[in-house]
Amino acid sequence: MSPEGLAFIVFVGGMLLLMGIGMNMALALVLTGAGMAWVLDFWDTQLLAQNLVAGIDSFPLLAVPFFILAGELMNSGGISRRIISMAQAWVGHIHGGLGFVAIGAAVLMASMSGSALADTAALATILLPMMRQQGYPMNTSAGLIASGGIIAPIIPPSMPFVIYGVTTNTSISALFLSGIVPGILMGAGLILTWKLMLRRIQLPAGDPLPLSERLRITAKAFWALLMPLIIIGGMKSGIFTPTEAAVVAAFYALFVALFVHREMKLAELGPVLVRAAKTTAIVMFLCAGAQVASYMITLADLPGVLTGWLGPLVDSPRLLMTVMMLALVLIGTALDLTPTILIFAPVMLPIAVKAGIDPVYFGLMFVLNGAIGLITPPVGTVLNVVAGVGRLSLHQVIKGVNPFLLTYVLLLALFVVFPQIVTAPVAWMR
Repeated sequence: MSPEGLAFIVFVGGMLLLMGIGMNMALALVLTGAGMAWVLDFWDTQLLAQNLVAGIDSFPLLAVPFFILAGELMNSGGISRRIISMAQAWVGHIHGGLGFVAIGAAVLMASMSGSALADTAALATILLPMMRQQGYPMNTSAGLIASGGIIAPIIPPSMPFVIYGVTTNTSISALFLSGIVPGILMGAGLILTWKLMLRRIQLPAGDPLPLSERLRITAKAFWALLMPLIIIGGMKSGIFTPTEAAVVAAFYALFVALFVHREMKLAELGPVLVRAAKTTAIVMFLCAGAQVASYMITLADLPGVLTGWLGPLVDSPRLLMTVMMLALVLIGTALDLTPTILIFAPVMLPIAVKAGIDPVYFGLMFVLNGAIGLITPPVGTVLNVVAGVGRLSLHQVIKGVNPFLLTYVLLLALFVVFPQIVTAPVAWMR
């Protein structure tokens, strides 16, 4: 067997074995990369160390810790709560209104933090107790909140888009623009699904608030609503880059929390920074480990091997996209979003480009598929967050998320058949 074929076996077999025994994903990537270096007769500890450093030595990746920090500050400083209160003031009184509140708040919060876990935790913490008190079915409510939480990786600013852009050398600004329309369609799909489900759910309807009270609550959310306008407007106008936008978002959230809402004191900033630092360390270690594996994948020409297998499909871009999306659906059941991007995006993108598929469109589809994996068992990170916050069994949440998961799969298929839904708005906005 050739060294390249042996390297492929080491990569696939090693990852499956190490994941199967529960090893940390970043460490599994490093060990798999080291094993590939050994069979390729390219073993060099200095080279491995250099790749570990190179994996995080990237200016665009600076956006990751600042977007994570912005999400933590939003939750601690009252920004997330005011967004939810505003949505409740306008639609909370109608039949099933708290469900529509969850969807509206999820879309608005997605345009601020870019973190599915942070948004889901905030929504579940505030809304699930209210839903339980008003007699909402908890499995369906938890499934709706989990499904709303994964809009965050799609609507800009998106942390997964930053990681994908750095990993594949794709324009992060273009990726951000590509997520606007699909993110809105995800919200619309949840609204339609929730409306259909309400036909067989009896829920109390409240009295609408006076217009003056609605406007007062909306005014309280003014500073929160200004945040996405500053971030997206600044990037669109060229005032700052996506990396600088992350810094602006973090400092804006800090300013609002300390001096406008005054719900956070300087003494409380320490724990917020520690939580953000812990999450950042996990993501960065993954990026470092992925660089080791990615370097060896390039040396072994694994993209070329995969291209040989998928060669007959290169002349049929939609069929190729269908096959790759199905493969990513299966991968998403076992891997979290960030490892999926780091491991498979560098391998799959060259094949897509060779078939004439727009790299920005492919990036959107890749991240959307990975985001859906966050609510797909058995891993389903977002499902675990909702189950933990709501004190529900994972089985309950999985049962409740299924109708919304089907909606997202249908949207994914729609984007495969009609890629212009993604590409046309990007071309217009650019």
